[in-house]
Amino acid sequence: MLGGAMPHVTPSSAPLLRTRAIGAGHLRAFLAVARQLSFRAAADELALTQSAVSRQIQALEDEVGVPLFLRHTRAVELTGAGAQLLRSVAPALEQVDATVRQIRQTVGRKSVAITTWASFAAMWLIPRLQEFQRIWPDIDIRIDTSDAVVDLDTTDVDLALRYGRASDPQARRLFGEQLAVVASPGLLAAGPPLRRPADAAHYTLIETGDAHRMPQLEWLSWQRWFGAQGCDQLQPPRWLYFNYAHQIVQAALAGQGLAIARLPLVADALAAGELVEVLPAHRMESPLAYWLLVGPRSFRRPEVAAFCEWLIAQVEPTRLAMEPDGLTD
Repeated sequence: MLGGAMPHVTPSSAPLLRTRAIGAGHLRAFLAVARQLSFRAAADELALTQSAVSRQIQALEDEVGVPLFLRHTRAVELTGAGAQLLRSVAPALEQVDATVRQIRQTVGRKSVAITTWASFAAMWLIPRLQEFQRIWPDIDIRIDTSDAVVDLDTTDVDLALRYGRASDPQARRLFGEQLAVVASPGLLAAGPPLRRPADAAHYTLIETGDAHRMPQLEWLSWQRWFGAQGCDQLQPPRWLYFNYAHQIVQAALAGQGLAIARLPLVADALAAGELVEVLPAHRMESPLAYWLLVGPRSFRRPEVAAFCEWLIAQVEPTRLAMEPDGLTD
């Protein structure tokens, strides 16, 4: 009203905001109509009657609270709200369909699911998997990498490969660990001589950026290594920091500096001559080890037993790499 008071809107006359999540059953019909822009063509695609599709769209519009289509005499057009909903529904349903196809493809197949951390998977496990696949071509392998400890009692993971101190009486020790200073041959050929521990301070030193966050990472620090050699006051010309062991080793392979590496993870690179162990008389023993833990619901499955048997056979060369006299730890 011009010149008058604004009309008072009572709570009962205000539009009600719908907060209930919509049912997912009508989204297939919505996607088909949006894709075909025709109720008849959508009905043919879904093997339904045109009236059934129309009812599903009407029910969805009632739940959303706004029209999703403009109905013309011979055509259907998405409204702005319909186009907005389509952008969410189409990729979501495609992802659901892809997941279902993947699940269906694995029905009846033998598989082993493994949890471990990324550096161990990249540097030790994955390079050896081709041999397992050659022996057992009918067993699928799924590797989930995470720094978090996965509960084998409540997940669909079959076994865990872990690093640290023994924390589970059922865990089987695979091998221990020694820490070694490593570098690329090219870096050593171009750099100053490395005859004693103090000489390492003439090079760029590579280490984990959060070495003091956890005890197992602190063992990889240069501070601890220099301290064990009696020269803990030394500082290099520069530092390089990375979050993961495989990044540290990659930087060493690229000739970017000296690294303190976990010997089990670089044994293959040392054997191939890609890395050189510097000052081998100054290795450090680590109190940490590598462990295998099998889930309680998995150890009786033949494919899991086959993988564990193969894994134990792969362990021996790594153990011997840390024991020059051939004795196991």
